[in-house]
Amino acid sequence: MNSPGLLILLNIGIAIVMTVQAHFYFNSVFGKEKGKPGKKYWIAAFLPLTFLYLTFDLPDLLSSLIALGILFLFAQGYEVSQKLRAMFAILYAVLLTLINFLLIYLLHPSLQIETARPDDLLERIQLATVLLIGCTIMFAVIQAIRLVVKRRRFPLESRYSLLFLCVPLISVYQVNAITLYSVKNIHYFVTVFGFIVLNILVVYMLDTVIARFQLTLQNERLQSQMDYQDANYEKTVHSFKEIKRIIHDTNKQLLVVAEYIERGRGEEAREHILTTLSEIDSAYRRVNTGNLVVDALVTNALNVGRANGIRIDTELGIREPEVPIERYDLCVVLGNMLDNAVEASKKIKIAEDRHIRVHIRSSEAALFIRVRNRTEREVTDLRSLKADPDNHGFGLTNIERICDKYGGHMAIETENLTFDNMVMLPFSR
Repeated sequence: MNSPGLLILLNIGIAIVMTVQAHFYFNSVFGKEKGKPGKKYWIAAFLPLTFLYLTFDLPDLLSSLIALGILFLFAQGYEVSQKLRAMFAILYAVLLTLINFLLIYLLHPSLQIETARPDDLLERIQLATVLLIGCTIMFAVIQAIRLVVKRRRFPLESRYSLLFLCVPLISVYQVNAITLYSVKNIHYFVTVFGFIVLNILVVYMLDTVIARFQLTLQNERLQSQMDYQDANYEKTVHSFKEIKRIIHDTNKQLLVVAEYIERGRGEEAREHILTTLSEIDSAYRRVNTGNLVVDALVTNALNVGRANGIRIDTELGIREPEVPIERYDLCVVLGNMLDNAVEASKKIKIAEDRHIRVHIRSSEAALFIRVRNRTEREVTDLRSLKADPDNHGFGLTNIERICDKYGGHMAIETENLTFDNMVMLPFSR
């Protein structure tokens, strides 16, 4: 193939590679979910603009501005602020420029971009070749960025990250070796382009695998939360059943009291009433704020606490029975806070130290929940201490999620063998 044809083929290949690469890059830093429905049009415009940019020679300053402008236009396909678009477009341009300058210094020390003559096809082919190799290295950089971003969403093990990074690193070495020791012809171009395609496929496979693992993890957490919510509803049903049982038994006791009174045995009737009240109080601790969720969950905690030798003091002040917070969300917050306190109290060996304080109040603007409990030892790590932390460590995370939903706040203080969990949920009226 003649030199002009090889140069055009190189520029087309670079334009295609940079289009795919820019797409992966902005997906990595912004997230796929931020993509606009019309993103494909920005991608389609990026390809010819990049080819034209590579084909025509421009002054240095104008060339840099046009390159940044093309990248900035590509970033318009994402629902993010203009500040972020500009910042990450500049970052991409800087990274690619640094890589290219480094490659020129290593591969072609005598070649300078500033002195490259437009009419010297050999120098332009060398520059295009360097840019193509730089794109290959840039895939390794983007892959590292993707791994860092993905690790925030999905805990990918380090060994797998290193294995995936080995592919672009080995590809970079092989492309450099081919560049130094092979003839620059069509076979060279196809080989280099093939390495780039392999790296694209590796990045795509990595993204797909992580996305599927992340979806699986989210499904597991959702199922765990649904099971937890079912358990809270069971507690509510149990509370109603207990109330129904007490009403049923009380009706029978009232028949006995009525019989005593009818026979003129008032003192025995009085003693029977006092005995019945005592039995009701000892059999079922009552909470009656008017809010179904608070009443059911706090009552259940009181009963569980009594069964396990845990003293629970409550201070409840709900202004209105119904608060403008979804019952499901309130169940998640209060249920997790109470369960955490009860579970921690069960582990305390000294019975006198098994103590929980529950303070719930509401104002016109917000709901405040505070649960304090003693702990067996100082808490230095908020991760779950249960036998299976992978399946039980989502309590505090779920509380934070609900706080974020309502624009609220959660604070935790741990000192003097005390775990103090405070939550504020503002009302949006």
